[in-house]
Amino acid sequence: MKVIICGAGQVGWQIARHLANEKNDVTVVDNDADLVRRATDTLDVQGIAGFASYPDVLERAGASDADMIIAATHSDEVNMVTCQVAHSVFDIPRKVARLRAKSYLTAIYSDLYRRDHLPIDVVISPEREVADAALQRLAASSAFDTEIFLDGDVQLLGLSLAEDCPIINTPLRQLTDLFSTLRAVVVGVRREGTLFAPDPGDQLFAGDACYVMVHADDLRRTMEVFGKTVRKQERIVLIGGGNVGLMVAQELESRANRVRAKMIERNRECAIRAAESLERTIVLNGDGLDAALLDEANVSRADAVLCVTDDDKVNLLAAVRAKAAGARVTIALINDPTLVPMLEPLGVDAHINPRGTTVSSILRHIRHGRVRAVYSIGDAEAEIIEAEVLSTSPIAGQTIREIDFPEGVLVGAIRKGEKVIKPAGKTRIDEGDIIVLFSLSGDVAEVERLLQVSIDFF
Repeated sequence: MKVIICGAGQVGWQIARHLANEKNDVTVVDNDADLVRRATDTLDVQGIAGFASYPDVLERAGASDADMIIAATHSDEVNMVTCQVAHSVFDIPRKVARLRAKSYLTAIYSDLYRRDHLPIDVVISPEREVADAALQRLAASSAFDTEIFLDGDVQLLGLSLAEDCPIINTPLRQLTDLFSTLRAVVVGVRREGTLFAPDPGDQLFAGDACYVMVHADDLRRTMEVFGKTVRKQERIVLIGGGNVGLMVAQELESRANRVRAKMIERNRECAIRAAESLERTIVLNGDGLDAALLDEANVSRADAVLCVTDDDKVNLLAAVRAKAAGARVTIALINDPTLVPMLEPLGVDAHINPRGTTVSSILRHIRHGRVRAVYSIGDAEAEIIEAEVLSTSPIAGQTIREIDFPEGVLVGAIRKGEKVIKPAGKTRIDEGDIIVLFSLSGDVAEVERLLQVSIDFF
């Protein structure tokens, strides 16, 4: 597949890395020559320095025979014009644009993106994606990572194992015997910085970080088995009242179970806008690092504190201060991956990776085959892939133990018709089944082959 990626920032670079590793023909376009050089020096991609919306620049990037264009520059307007040029001049079949401005995303204006208006096939909203990720973290606040699959029937949980975890030093195959009715599968383990797909004979140890695929109905029981308490989220403090904080607060207000939410926003205009947009949320104007203001927001009694300002360091320090003040759970939005290893030593419970959520959302729309969802784990170390099994797939009609999956791949859940089942070695994979797979990044290309990848299924 030939793909043009416009924008060589963090998101564009990560998508280029994913696609280049899978032997796609990738060209990166950016008006910053240094960013283009970084991409071409570190990845197997071609690079063009220039404005992505210019027809001559796209022509040099090979737009005349490209299969897809992904417009992920920092400018909404450049992304929109790029897709228009890609359609009108070069007839590129698939166009994806990242748009940030709330006005462009309002549902009543959705007709704007029809082919006879602004021909954009897929619109990605980073703020919306991050807000959804934040709400998922709040729903499973004892988990450091979480994502939903199979239309919400299955959830991925990232769980850190403490010394008092009841299942440490127990082989995974014994967990199946001990909890035979529990629909949960450990698909990935991070130990001493290394992520791997465990074997049935592997044990879990204190300090491990596990990725577990869980049926939604067994979520509470799974958390208890892994030594995590499940508490009702009744008092929530949001630090940051920008687009993400506002979306989260509005969603919390719309829910039937009443949540007492408070918001701290440093910028006075943003605080006023948030106060006018919200009905029950108390908005405080001030610095989220101010101990007196945190005390006024009753952080010491908060079930969760969500730090979502546009400054990583403020989010990190605010989470640390809130935890020290007595907050049960702290969650920080962190853009810089080099800060993530500091979270555990500082006592921050979980984090949200905006780049990861945006990359995952875009990858969901550019995979070959009948791929329905993709979630990127860690620093693009692994992916969770949800896909429909095609009649032409090599795995159709075989049991799981008969399929020659790579070592870094595990099946986490299967939907057969309306029923979601826990996979076992004797489980047969049939045409039409929806499967959820954990795959280390190096094995993704083989997974796509097993799913019978074809450009016909775009």
